[in-house]
Amino acid sequence: MSSYWAEFAWLPDGLAERVTIDVTGSSIRSVVAGTEPSGKVLRGLTVPGFANAHSHAFHRALRGRTHHGRGSFWTWRERMYAIADRLDPDSYYRLARGVYAEMVLAGYTSVGEFHYLHHAPGGVSYRDPNAMSTALAAAAADAGIRLTLLDTCYLTGGFDRMPDEHQRRFSDGDAMAWAERAAAFKPESELVRTGVAAHSVRAVPPRALAVVAEQADGRPVHVHLSEQPAENSDCLAAHGRTPTALLAEAGLLGPDAVAVHATHVSTADIGLLAEARARACFCPTTERDLGDGIGPARELLDAGVRLCLGSDSHAVVDGFEEWRALELNERLAARARGRFDMTQLFTAATDHASIGWPEVGRIEAGAAADLVTVELDSIRTAGAEPAAALFAATASDIREVLVAGREVVSDGRHLLMAHPEITLRDEIRALYAP
Repeated sequence: MSSYWAEFAWLPDGLAERVTIDVTGSSIRSVVAGTEPSGKVLRGLTVPGFANAHSHAFHRALRGRTHHGRGSFWTWRERMYAIADRLDPDSYYRLARGVYAEMVLAGYTSVGEFHYLHHAPGGVSYRDPNAMSTALAAAAADAGIRLTLLDTCYLTGGFDRMPDEHQRRFSDGDAMAWAERAAAFKPESELVRTGVAAHSVRAVPPRALAVVAEQADGRPVHVHLSEQPAENSDCLAAHGRTPTALLAEAGLLGPDAVAVHATHVSTADIGLLAEARARACFCPTTERDLGDGIGPARELLDAGVRLCLGSDSHAVVDGFEEWRALELNERLAARARGRFDMTQLFTAATDHASIGWPEVGRIEAGAAADLVTVELDSIRTAGAEPAAALFAATASDIREVLVAGREVVSDGRHLLMAHPEITLRDEIRALYAP
């Protein structure tokens, strides 16, 4: 058994002081507040690990290379396709291990990888059809993060359009071929789980959406939804209904469903999501980077749609920035402050159940031992109230991270990988080399 003493900790009923947390194996054995220091002392605020519910690991290679010009989501997408064309299982493994290490250093202890980069350029299968999935699992193991591989069905290049030359490597040809390949991937680590995803209603026709829903079988099922107004208008033209209504008809909406972005959903769409007890995953740093718009987060939550958060394209990897933006974007849209209380923000930031880890995200007996300690006397957090310091902190203020009871970050240093920043630098430079 290992014992940790937290100066401050965020427990299920709020902030507590002088908290002893005993850990046995990968789980928390007991939590007692008001104790004297013993075991390893965690100075600062200790919180449950953050959940990154939506990731495209290879997009990290676009950071600092697509942000300083004009254009739109659609022009950015062309740059994204170009970098995808240069990845193979070996290079994807090397890049992803740096990306996942950056996440752990930022306080994330689980990640949902929305994975559609399946095959070689042109759509030719690798000798192991799940070589790219295996590469991501190995990268997560190296970085010490929980991984949910959301194998993503991607069949068309738009409504009634064949995949283009870039998109062919995302496609298995038809939904049943996708389902068979995805089912053949068997994780070898207890820290890797699987779910499924439909890329979008643009990329997955209605009959195939039903196949994706059937394959979920109690696991998470994710889908990009109404990220752009053009998706809504094109869907209405092709099917006479909104993307959300199309998902509902296909049986894809339910308690395990996560609508990623949901930026441009209608009031009726929100009603369908709420009726299904689905979630919406906001990715504020990516949504603002791409100019997507501000989604109706408060309206969704008020209707009963649970919220979770992701870093998506990794324009920024900082859990504080995502959940701060959830509140601050809503303030801009509503022109009012205090749109979410701290408990609602914590719930969104630590919703590991959205990616299939319901035992993670709480500091209480029986929960998984995923802990993150935030420094309270840095230049950013000095003088802040402990709970409110989350509005002041950045990823640089993460000092300690435990994942499944294992110390992965100590004193701000990754213990499993030496210099992950060098890994990222070298791999990204190699991807852009002539």
